[in-house]
Amino acid sequence: MSYSESRSPTSVTPAFKQSRLWLHARNSWLGERVRALRRCLHELVALIRFNHPEVPQVQELCKSILTLQDIHSTAEEAGEDLEAPIFLLSTGWRAGSTLLQRVLVTDPDLLLWGEPLAEMSLVSRLTEMVSLSISDRNLALWKRQPALKSVPLAETWIANLYPSAEDFRSALRAVFDRWLCKPARDEGFARWGFKEVRMGAAEAVFLNWIYPNAKFLVISRHPYDCYRSLADSGWGHVYDRYPNVIVDSAAAFAWHWNRIAVSWFELSSEFPLKRIKFEDMIAGRVDFRELESWLGIKINETAALSASVGKTATRATLNWYERLIISHEAAPGMCALGYSKRP
Repeated sequence: MSYSESRSPTSVTPAFKQSRLWLHARNSWLGERVRALRRCLHELVALIRFNHPEVPQVQELCKSILTLQDIHSTAEEAGEDLEAPIFLLSTGWRAGSTLLQRVLVTDPDLLLWGEPLAEMSLVSRLTEMVSLSISDRNLALWKRQPALKSVPLAETWIANLYPSAEDFRSALRAVFDRWLCKPARDEGFARWGFKEVRMGAAEAVFLNWIYPNAKFLVISRHPYDCYRSLADSGWGHVYDRYPNVIVDSAAAFAWHWNRIAVSWFELSSEFPLKRIKFEDMIAGRVDFRELESWLGIKINETAALSASVGKTATRATLNWYERLIISHEAAPGMCALGYSKRP
């Protein structure tokens, strides 16, 4: 993703690249034109070669969850369940999620983990697993399964024998309870959650299935500004899912941004979700009093917003071909969120 040339500390620079003539040419207008041409070719080739990865779909996941037998309704569980994590999700990298994360954790009782083992894509993989959970044939066998104490098991067809779907859901939740909830509690935090930049609405549905009282915040930023910040960061490429789904071009980034952005409009209005724009947050147009009331926390946004932590964008604007690629690949999401295609 970075346009800077990276070198290993142990690499040996060729002799001709150490010459004064080479350094002069590299720093001249011709050198800049050559680098610009290389960047342009990289982005255009990446656009041509880009393959859209398979991602979990909200409709498939909701259908699969509904077919799981013995699942209690969200309304029933919400009345008994006191666990109410906060999940802060973003339309990709450099959208302001870390800034909003710092705003939220001004409440001393709240800990939001930052992208825990994100490249592993654990939540996305579990979401895929549940959304493609069981065939019609095995589902029918499960539905006809007798009560375990009602028949002699040694004389019964038990090749397919399942615990209840509620046991399955509880086991999935136990992973997060032990992995993220308990460590937060051990450190003295009453509330917990995490910030992520790779998840969309399907993953939110999965998390809401195992945590019916969870609250979701989604932050977005104009994809031009997101990509400019990421491309100028010097991080090198980033991974949506390690090691196979890499984001190393405007096309890959725009597809990732758009996939997440449009997914949120597949959810019903009753889903426990609030959307925030980065542009509104830094312009003082976010009602943090309403937000803290909805989340059940106390926020001191001034402390977080006044602290300068880091800035990665070095260019004033993207190149024409980057804008062209992003506006093409992310057009539906930009339209849905009201972002202009103009620079």
